[in-house]
Amino acid sequence: MPPQPANNSPIRRWRILWIVMGALLLVAVTPLWLYHRQVLRLSEEKLENTERVQQSEITRSLASETLLFEQNLREQLLSQRQVLALTGWISNVDDPGHAPQLARLLQSFVENNPNILYVTVVNQQAKGQSAGSFSVDPDPFVGVALKRAFQASFQGLNYVSEPFALGKDNRPALVVAVPLSSNGEFTGMLAAVVSIDRLTDRIRDASVRERLVFIVDGHGHIVAHPDTRDLVPGRDVTSTSPIVRHLKELPQELHATETMHFTGTPQGKTQQVEMIGTYSTIPELGWAVIAERSLDEARIDAGVAELTHQALTFVVGVTIVALLIGYLFAVGITRPIRGLVESVRAISRAEFHERVKVEGAAEISELAETFNNMAGDIEQYVERLKQAAEENRELFLGSIRMLGAAIDEKDPYTRGHSGRVAKYSTIIGEYMNLSTEDLDRLRISALLHDVGKIGVDDRVLKKPGKLTDEEFELMKQHPTKGANIMRPVAQLKDVLPGIELHHERMDGAGYPHGLMGDQIPMMARIIAVADTFDAITTNRPYQTAMDIQFARDRIHSLAISKFDPKVVAALEASIESGRLRLSPTLVEV
Repeated sequence: MPPQPANNSPIRRWRILWIVMGALLLVAVTPLWLYHRQVLRLSEEKLENTERVQQSEITRSLASETLLFEQNLREQLLSQRQVLALTGWISNVDDPGHAPQLARLLQSFVENNPNILYVTVVNQQAKGQSAGSFSVDPDPFVGVALKRAFQASFQGLNYVSEPFALGKDNRPALVVAVPLSSNGEFTGMLAAVVSIDRLTDRIRDASVRERLVFIVDGHGHIVAHPDTRDLVPGRDVTSTSPIVRHLKELPQELHATETMHFTGTPQGKTQQVEMIGTYSTIPELGWAVIAERSLDEARIDAGVAELTHQALTFVVGVTIVALLIGYLFAVGITRPIRGLVESVRAISRAEFHERVKVEGAAEISELAETFNNMAGDIEQYVERLKQAAEENRELFLGSIRMLGAAIDEKDPYTRGHSGRVAKYSTIIGEYMNLSTEDLDRLRISALLHDVGKIGVDDRVLKKPGKLTDEEFELMKQHPTKGANIMRPVAQLKDVLPGIELHHERMDGAGYPHGLMGDQIPMMARIIAVADTFDAITTNRPYQTAMDIQFARDRIHSLAISKFDPKVVAALEASIESGRLRLSPTLVEV
């Protein structure tokens, strides 16, 4: 066998030094990565600032144009109203005497304004003259908007309707109206159906380089959108646009411009991405202009992607070289550490017999030896803990069994009752797919369910005949007494519901609290069925033991009123399978 080198040999020491050198080399790459991240951060901040400025300018400009567009329309209608006032026609626009002149006036008004598709002037009875390039009768949206305009005019209010889609082409349009009056009396309405194609063209011109610009009203409905085929006027986009949802929470009279970051799905895309958006409100109309853009598209447009690619290529190249060099140094430590890792994994799987075989630097060898000693100590300690835990569990269960037996011994008619109830309850719980932990708690609770009888007077407990009302009231105290006896034991807090509530009924007629339905814990519902099953199938002072079929039928008849139907079904299933059979007087649980 070749001689082993001493722990202080130069070879062992140099391997640790190599590891340190490798770590230092890797650390040298960190400044490059930090520089790369800093460049990207500054570039992205500049990009976002630029996009924020552009979106603010676009939305503000379009908001001003939109408001000016509406004001011009209103001014034109007011001018026409002034003409009607000067001619005297305003008092009765439906007078046949000036019908031809009024018709020519309206037709000239439509022809001289390309944005106006239809104009009508009506009297108090909504009758009058109209002119335009289309008929409004077949279009329900126009008809509804004109009716609302007439109602507003009757109240002396100027009116601008919500936008709607017009015709088969879904042209965006709205109704603008002003009231007519003579000597302070309402005489009618002057209204126009206005095309807002001009606004649509403007937002389409602004929606370039993956930037989307559109207009919505205060309810989150589209006013104008570049995609007039799918996103027609009046469509609710609240659910698809975080900015629109934010706008609906703002006061209608607020005049504001704000930029937001959010996660959304750009038009024509399927995946959510990080986006930036800006809105400018038009409180005079209750509208807002919105501009949205994906940050990824903005970065591509600004050349950030190319800059990132170049910087990343350089950093990745340097990193690869550093990693290759570092790998050579790291090999010296990875092999022994791998052995340590495998042994730790084995111990985590409770394989405490696993030991480490490591050859390496002095520090690693010492660590391996210490680890092996620790593993041996842990193995012994765990075995002792397992043994102690098992002994404690057996002692605990034995104590519970003895306590249950002691309770049953007070009454010769109920000898073995607690053990049998525990056995029946466990079988029913298994058929109800209870977990192992729940079955353990159920078993213990069933063993102790009559522990409160310790506090019941023997003359009542052992009375061979029927109990008087006063005696029955004393007997009904045993669930509460049992829970109070066990309550100071912290380890038994989870089994108290079965002890205290196993005489409750599903219809609320039970005791001690009169709980009903789901208010009764499942543990108590199961013990109630098992308790009754054993009471029917054993000899008692007031009855002779019945067979298992009689007990099953009797319990089935009390389902819903007294017992949980699911527990009764589990009892019947266990009987049919032969798993639940009548037990002898003494039962080992």
